[in-house]
Amino acid sequence: MSVGSAIVCVVDELVERVDAEDRVLGVVSRREAVREGWLHRVAVVVCRDRHGRFLVHRRARHLSRFPGHFELGVGGAAGVGEPYKDAAARELYEELGARALVCHRFTFLNRVGLSPHWLGVCDAVLPENVSPDPGEVAWHGWLAQSALRRALQRWNFTPDSQEIFDRYFADRTDPAPS
Repeated sequence: MSVGSAIVCVVDELVERVDAEDRVLGVVSRREAVREGWLHRVAVVVCRDRHGRFLVHRRARHLSRFPGHFELGVGGAAGVGEPYKDAAARELYEELGARALVCHRFTFLNRVGLSPHWLGVCDAVLPENVSPDPGEVAWHGWLAQSALRRALQRWNFTPDSQEIFDRYFADRTDPAPS
């Protein structure tokens, strides 16, 4: 290797390939699951503050998946043997530097985006001051439910954000303030 050159090693995460009932079939790389359209698990956490506002963030422009898009949920692929709730809590810490009680709300087969996957939607109440990883999050802000509803119609959100929003409010037993 010459002086000044670098070796770039991209490690692909391992995920569980699952079936239409969310039962494990085996372990594959996430890249392979996306390329082949195999079902796997992804977890997101919908973040609220103590006033009931929702955290919305804009993905960094250099990310390979939906660069610069706005997003309602913070999340990523669930690792091998990792429950949705644990994956959501891990992603919450990795992306926002926050630790909080994460509650699993519902799971659905998500067919929009790069490839089909089971999406475990969780939620958590966070302090208003979070420390997003600038490598993941370009901007973030807190929106009331009514403002979020308008933003979903006007801003360029990730493909699953509207369905997460709709299902989240259909599932809630304790509606957040507007």
